[in-house]
Amino acid sequence: MLGSSRRPTSIAVLTSGGDAAGMNAAVRAVVRTGISAGLTVYAVSEGFQGLVDGGDCIRRITSDGVGGILQRGGTVLGTARCQEFRERDGRRRAARNLAELGIEALAVIGGDGSLTGANQLCTEWPELLDELADRGELDREIADARRRLVLVGLVGSIDNDMAGTDMTIGADTALHRITEAIDAIQSTASSHQRSFVIEVMGRNCGYLALMSGIATGANFVFLPESPPDDGWPDTMAEALKAGRAIGRRSNIVVVAEGARDRHGEPITAQQIRNILEEKLGEDTRVTSLGHVQRGGSPSAFDRYLSTVLGFAAVEKILSSPDAEPQLIGIRGHQIISSPLMQNVETTQSVAKVIAEHDYERAMEIRGGNFRNSLDLIKMMVQAQPHETAPEERRLRLAIMHAGGPAPGMNTAVRVAVRVGLDLGHTMLGIRDGFRGLVEGNFTMFEWMTVSSWVANGGAELGSSRFLPDESNLDAIEQHITEQELDGILMIGGFTGYSGAYLLRQAAATRPALSIPIVCLPASINNDLPGSELSVGADTALNSIVRDVDKIKQSAVASQRTFVVEVMGNQCGYLALMSGLATGAERVYLPEEGITLRDLQVDVEALSAGFTRGKRLGLVIRSEKADEVYTTSFIKALFEREGGDLFDVREAVLGHVQQGGSPSPFDRIQATRLASSSIRRLIDVANLTEPTGLMAGLRHGKVHFTPLNDLPHLMEPDARRPRRQDWLDLRPLAVVMAGRSTPATG
Repeated sequence: MLGSSRRPTSIAVLTSGGDAAGMNAAVRAVVRTGISAGLTVYAVSEGFQGLVDGGDCIRRITSDGVGGILQRGGTVLGTARCQEFRERDGRRRAARNLAELGIEALAVIGGDGSLTGANQLCTEWPELLDELADRGELDREIADARRRLVLVGLVGSIDNDMAGTDMTIGADTALHRITEAIDAIQSTASSHQRSFVIEVMGRNCGYLALMSGIATGANFVFLPESPPDDGWPDTMAEALKAGRAIGRRSNIVVVAEGARDRHGEPITAQQIRNILEEKLGEDTRVTSLGHVQRGGSPSAFDRYLSTVLGFAAVEKILSSPDAEPQLIGIRGHQIISSPLMQNVETTQSVAKVIAEHDYERAMEIRGGNFRNSLDLIKMMVQAQPHETAPEERRLRLAIMHAGGPAPGMNTAVRVAVRVGLDLGHTMLGIRDGFRGLVEGNFTMFEWMTVSSWVANGGAELGSSRFLPDESNLDAIEQHITEQELDGILMIGGFTGYSGAYLLRQAAATRPALSIPIVCLPASINNDLPGSELSVGADTALNSIVRDVDKIKQSAVASQRTFVVEVMGNQCGYLALMSGLATGAERVYLPEEGITLRDLQVDVEALSAGFTRGKRLGLVIRSEKADEVYTTSFIKALFEREGGDLFDVREAVLGHVQQGGSPSPFDRIQATRLASSSIRRLIDVANLTEPTGLMAGLRHGKVHFTPLNDLPHLMEPDARRPRRQDWLDLRPLAVVMAGRSTPATG
């Protein structure tokens, strides 16, 4: 009997069900973590069919065997439907193949059907071994020694439809594909003033439809969990007509493939098209994105998610071999595990309650964030804000940026403006950051002013790194008084936080400055306190990953090492996360610094690798990792010491990391933060003692931290928070690179 003192010595990994981008990264993580922990690791080809067939379908795999697969879409192990595994005889054959190889643990990457099948194998395992021994198909000693199969599941599903995790492997990449397609369609729709109906995947889960609607500024969305009320064709047509009447040139309707009405009847893309052509009298086109949503290279987030889940899966097997089968998931940015079948049953119950037309229960199962997102998109797609009661207090609220531009800033402004207007308040913009506040550069927002801002990169309001000082306070006080401001929402980086802190401190002696300020984190560096993530960081990370993928192709062709410099100022977030997402062998961080010994160890490791036939090397350096050991210095050192084994190139990615259209992740996070921040600003503006707050995401929820805590939350001699949770991933980066111990500064 396998007990807590008897941990598994071998593990097999397989992918099953529909393919999902990121599966390969998860396989790589399981393999390299297992090998690092001293396990014998096997890879199973063609899912459960490979378990049944055995032979070459179950092969031992090395760390090198999963090299070069991190950026590949689909699954290199393959996946297949297996009718034989549904029968007991097929599962018995699978058990024999695993037992004969001494495999004691299984990591399965797939959807709820695949995980249910794996759980059945695990549950029947002792009986299957006894049957095999009784039939003479398995040595009795082996059957008696292998009485338990340890199972962990990782969810690979683009629909993001599994309980027990906030995100499933492949969902973020699918959202990228959908968002890119709708962004492209928007330009055609606007040019011709057409309506487009976009069908996305989601048989019983509207996640992709809902989130792509938020990320693209869609004008109507249909979900399986929340059907429209009766009379929806007229409601939809009137809403789209109202948008046209105020100057909107495009209409985008997003429909999940499993959408239905209140009576359970399907709502199809073609049906919507016919309704719009009849009621609007305008050209309407249908685009069904189909399987393009599944394919392609995984996004940076899916590479990160798959890697940490794969790492955690092996750790769970080793630390809790007696636990019931577990699902490894993520909650906020914390890795969690929970009973596998409990989550499968909850997931499958959604389809059941939808079939029973119990849509309220379906929304409850999906959770609060899903419901809040649906409520928010219903408000955002209105042609005009709601009318508010005349007796309600009308506030004058201003929005500004400060610091470097970050993709997603415009998305946040759009949401904050519309939420504020919908609640009956006057919304102003301050152009060019604190310089604009000093100079009195204000603009008035109307509902349609921000209509097209959701996908725009940069900062339409303008931003600057100008930081006010004591000499500017008279002018700031004058303009706040003239504009009768009741509060400021600052969307930006550390410059903005510092300026907001200065104003709040000065309010003690300058009453006109005593207005509430809420700071929303927007910085590609992810170097702001009170939040696990800043708006813009995910877009920058995806930009880095795309460029490094191209660099790696160049390096493979010519036996070359690249030293890539990324931004981050004094925070190494982009360096570490891009290192994980691209498979870098070494990452240099400002939090650790660089020593000569580090460089010596690293160049020796590179030389040894190229001597064994290695074809490429990748090193990522954060821009301020060390004042002396610069990117150029490291490149020159490695090239000199590499001799004829490899040549070296440096690549400084520069400001491309700050540009481009924001990623879906950044658009969604900006939406959540902006909605919560403007509502909190309104709340504190009605207090007798206005305050300053820093908005942030903690464990998947929006939190607010007092702005007065800013100095205590920052490193005294560096521009980064004292506590950076992402640094806990440093050991994982070492394992994924195939190193036994990290070099430390």
